[in-house]
Amino acid sequence: MENNASLLDESPERITPKQGWVLTILACVGTTIIATPLLGYLDLANIVMLFLLTVLLVAVKLGRNAAILASILSVLLFDIFFVPPRFSLAVSNIQYLVTFAVMLVTALITAHLAAGLRQRARESQSREKRTQALYQFARELAGTLTTEQVVEISRSFIKTQLNAQSAVLMPHPENERLMVVSSSESPLLEMHLAQVALKSGQLVRSDEVGGMGYAPLYLPLRASMRIRGVLAIRFADDVAEPSSETTSLLETLASLIAVAVERLHYVDVAQASEVKMLTERLRSSILSALSHDLRTPLTAMVGLADSLFLIKPALPATALETAQALHEQADRLAGLVGNLLDMARLNAGEVTLRREWQPLEEVVGAGIKLLGSALASHPVKVELPRDLPLLEFDAVLIERVLCNLLENAAKYSPDGTPLLLAAEQEMDVVRVSISDHGPGFPAKRRDDLFKMFVRGESESGKPGTGLGLAICKAIVEAHGGTITADNRPDGGACVSFTLPKGVPPVVEEELA
Repeated sequence: MENNASLLDESPERITPKQGWVLTILACVGTTIIATPLLGYLDLANIVMLFLLTVLLVAVKLGRNAAILASILSVLLFDIFFVPPRFSLAVSNIQYLVTFAVMLVTALITAHLAAGLRQRARESQSREKRTQALYQFARELAGTLTTEQVVEISRSFIKTQLNAQSAVLMPHPENERLMVVSSSESPLLEMHLAQVALKSGQLVRSDEVGGMGYAPLYLPLRASMRIRGVLAIRFADDVAEPSSETTSLLETLASLIAVAVERLHYVDVAQASEVKMLTERLRSSILSALSHDLRTPLTAMVGLADSLFLIKPALPATALETAQALHEQADRLAGLVGNLLDMARLNAGEVTLRREWQPLEEVVGAGIKLLGSALASHPVKVELPRDLPLLEFDAVLIERVLCNLLENAAKYSPDGTPLLLAAEQEMDVVRVSISDHGPGFPAKRRDDLFKMFVRGESESGKPGTGLGLAICKAIVEAHGGTITADNRPDGGACVSFTLPKGVPPVVEEELA
């Protein structure tokens, strides 16, 4: 800090009360000595003005108590040395009593007004000093890059300006337990009081623990969104009890610290979001490039495997089995590459929806027929209400969603168990659900099921790459819907997604 003067030094003066009284007596005596030779040249009224001037100067320089003393001394000295009979307190003319009274009242009023003006000037200087110190403090906080820097600047400011020890406590991100940030030179802390300040958002003070050597003052770091932590303060033993102004200053400091900590928090959040976005963009670019380059040779491999069955004379049975295995694996790998490419395009926003108003049952029937042999051991029960409205969607993409969900349900369900595909209207959406009788989703991984390369059972022997649900989520959200996964109460899994109803066009009946 550039300004090393303590904000607790309210008075810039170094004159003690006793010294002020001595100076007051000397000022009044000096005025008497100066005015005595002038008695033959000045009226008594002008002599009174000299004493009033002395009272005014004493009030401005030494304060109210010294000015009251100067008022009384001025009246006494004026009476003794200038009012006949001189050198006694006797008064020859009763009118001088009125003069004394007026002189005393005028001196006291002058002293009061001058001392009040002096006090207000000192308070103004003190406020200006505090404002400059807070401005410098806020400017230094604005340049911080880490929370540790904020704590160190705050500790130095409080130590220099308030002659106090301080500590900043912030809650742990996992268990909300308060932890001391940069514990060097921190006072003893009563963690229960700090926790109360954090929970209540109010200043907590305990002089009892302060007498035991602990920090007695705990101020919440209240920012715009939430309470970011607690500021603990312990004043030095030789510092008087903090005034209301000092407490107000500490609350302002706590607010500035909270704003700085919150700013750093959102900077970290923004940087993490940017890194995550760039990572996703890079991953999508790599997936797109690899998928595009692999699709052509894989298509060729599938074609070559098929051509082995057309060779005349026919190949031996073992060779045909190898050709069949080659065809299946190449076809599976081609599907994986296709999923990767679709996922990359969906993430990049390069897929244009071909929305059309159409009935949902047509897409459901096409999807079940397309799966064919994959659903051979799993009968599909379809429950679609008769009053289901027309929906606006891309038939190819929604068919892809239904196929992925039905294929997953069949893959993880025991043979012979049925699958249920149902739809129902809910407010402004239509919810489509696919249920099975399999083992369901692991509770610990349910929140990550729709991320890329995440599978419900990571150690499962079932073939898969963890892209199916991620593709479904991207397609459904592109249509303005939502998708969720849950376990059924009677066993099995249920994945449901919604599609907005919208306002379908009016179909005019043809005239006969």
